[in-house]
Amino acid sequence: MLQSTQSEYTGTHTKPGSEIAGSEFLAFTLGKEEYGIDILKVQEIRGYEAVTRIANAPVFVKGVINLRGIIVPVVDMRIKFNLGTPTYDQFTVVIILNINSRIVGMVVDSVSDVTTLIPDQIKPPPEMDTTFNSDYLIGLGTIDERMLILVDIDKLMSSPDMGLVDHQVN
Repeated sequence: MLQSTQSEYTGTHTKPGSEIAGSEFLAFTLGKEEYGIDILKVQEIRGYEAVTRIANAPVFVKGVINLRGIIVPVVDMRIKFNLGTPTYDQFTVVIILNINSRIVGMVVDSVSDVTTLIPDQIKPPPEMDTTFNSDYLIGLGTIDERMLILVDIDKLMSSPDMGLVDHQVN
């Protein structure tokens, strides 16, 4: 378990959709499941703090925080994925993401570690009807008996139902 809530990670992809071979993923938990996101999208990890609610925002958007002069929307992923009533404790963290030059906060139950996965350890997601749209999955990362649900955080946070990131026409 990472105890530091002020760790800072920086970096950007050289090109969108770049090869995920030997990629590093930040592992975090939501409920009983463990997820992973590309570490290069993570700007920093912070302890959960009170947010300012925004009227008429979707229920999964907890509100906004002021991060060194930048107003950052904060999404509670437990609410977004219908994982029960969220509780906020000493392990609850906000992962600050940099998605398409937009800063977004993501509330998760806890953060565990950074894991490097090679292509043989990443399996395609199964075809099934779940509350989590498989369009947002990169695959399943396997490390011994451990399994990470690898999330394409760019696609998820940029999706129209999130309404957080401006859409660009390619």
